[in-house]
Amino acid sequence: MGAARAVLSITAMTMEDDHGDQHGDEAVHRFLREHREEFLRELGDWVRIASISSMPEHGADLLRSANWLTGRLREIGFPSVELWQTEDGMPAVHAAWCAAPGAPTVLVYSHHDVRAVHADTWGESLPFEPQVRDGKIYGRGASDAKGQVLAHLWGLRAYLAASGRDAPPVNLKLLVEGEEEIGSPHLAELLDDHRDELAADLVVLSDTLLWSLEAPALCTGLRGMLSAKLQLFGPYRDVHSGAVSGAAPNPCTELCKLVAQLYDERGRVTLPGFYDRVAELPPDEREQINALPYSDADWLERTETRSVGGEDGYSVLERVWTRPAVEILAFIGGDPVGASRGAIPSVASVDMNLRLVPEQKVAEAAEQLKAWVAERISDKVDYRLDISLEAAQEPYRTPPEHPALEALGRAMERGFGVPVAGQMRNGGGGPAELLSTALDAPVVLFGTGLPTDRWHDSDERAEIDALLKGAATLAFLWPELAGALPQPS
Repeated sequence: MGAARAVLSITAMTMEDDHGDQHGDEAVHRFLREHREEFLRELGDWVRIASISSMPEHGADLLRSANWLTGRLREIGFPSVELWQTEDGMPAVHAAWCAAPGAPTVLVYSHHDVRAVHADTWGESLPFEPQVRDGKIYGRGASDAKGQVLAHLWGLRAYLAASGRDAPPVNLKLLVEGEEEIGSPHLAELLDDHRDELAADLVVLSDTLLWSLEAPALCTGLRGMLSAKLQLFGPYRDVHSGAVSGAAPNPCTELCKLVAQLYDERGRVTLPGFYDRVAELPPDEREQINALPYSDADWLERTETRSVGGEDGYSVLERVWTRPAVEILAFIGGDPVGASRGAIPSVASVDMNLRLVPEQKVAEAAEQLKAWVAERISDKVDYRLDISLEAAQEPYRTPPEHPALEALGRAMERGFGVPVAGQMRNGGGGPAELLSTALDAPVVLFGTGLPTDRWHDSDERAEIDALLKGAATLAFLWPELAGALPQPS
C-alpha cells in the first residue's frame, strides 16, 4: 500500500525508544501547555518587528527580525547559527544542529518577512501590536509565517525536554529567508552559494495550511505562481470626458472587455494551450481530498468569500488545490481615490496572478499569456505586458510513495490527537520545486495556518491551538523521520 493511501489507516502509535510512548507523548503536550504564555510572548515580540520585504524603508526591520531569530536559535542550543545575505537581498537565517552521526539530515524552510499592511483597514487589532483573545493571536506574521517558524523552535524544545536528550534525533538544519513575500528573488543564488551547508536528505517546507484542527489533512503539494502587470494606453493624456466622450479610446473600457474574456462559460481559462499539461487527479487522491469534511456554508463562512464559482466538473477543494487559475489582484484606472475629475484616463492597468499545477511550466504559461493578450487586445489602444519571471514559482508535488509522508501522518496524529482526515494541497505558491531541484531532495509540507487566518489581509491571526498542536507534531516528526528515512550512504 502506497503512502498516499496508507496515511488514512495510520493508527496512534505507542512506540518505544526514540519514538516515545503514551507517557512521552503526554510529556510533549504538557510541556507546551505549561509554556503557552512564554510561547505567545515570544511570538508577540517577533510580530512587533515590521519585517515588510516589499518596502525598502523596512530594510532595518528585516535585519532586526533576522537577528531576533538568530538569538532564539542560539538560546535553544543550535551550535551553528549564521545570518546570510546576498548583495542585493534581504537577510536570511541559517542554523544547523548536526549531532546524529548516521542519521538522516532534514532542512526546514520558512520565512520571516511579512506582507505590507494598510493599517486603516485593520479593525480588530493593529498590525504590529499583537493581541491575544478568544484563542487567537492577532498581528501581521502571526500565522504567515513567524508563528510557523516558532512552532518549529518550540517543538524542538518540547522534544528535548520530554525525551531528556541533548540533541535532535536527526541532523537538523533551518533556512528562514527574508524575501518569500516578494517571490524569493535571491533564493536561488543563496542555495547555490551555500549548497554544501544546506545539503539534506529531506526538506520540510513550513509555509502552508491545515484543513482544520478537528480534521487535519496531509498536504502533498502546492500550486505554482506567475505574476504579470498589463497596462493599456488610450489618450496621450487624461482628457475631459465631455469633450471627447464617445469617440476617444477608453483604456478602462477596453481593459474590462479584455479581462471578461479570461474565462469561458465553463469557468476554464482561455489562454491558448493552458491545459495541455494539466493532468487529471489520480482517483485515490481525488477520493481523499473529497473525503475531508466540507460544506459550501462552512467554506463560505471560514473563507469569507461570499459565493462559490469556478471550473465546471470539479469540487471546490479540487478547484482551489489541483486546478490552475488566473486572478486579477488589482485594477486601476482614472481617479481611484479622491474626487473624480470627469476625465477619460490615459492609462489603465491590472495586476494578474496565474496559479499553476504540477506539470505546468512557468515559462510556457508566460508565453501563453503573451499570445493571449496579443490576439485579443483592442487595436484602439497600445499596451505593455510585464511578466515577473524572476519571482515566479513552479508547482510541486511530494513523491506520493515517499516514506516521509507516512512519518508526517503519524506525527500529525500524535500531535493533533485525531486521525489524519485525508489529503490536501496548498492553493498558494512556494519555492518547493526550487528547493527540491537545487538540493536534490524531496520536499514535504507541514504548516500551522488555517483558512480563517486571513493571510495577506487585515487582522491576520493564528489559532493558538493550531500553533501548539503543530509544535507537538514537529516534536514527534523528528524521531518519526529518524526511523522512517533511509540511512545516508
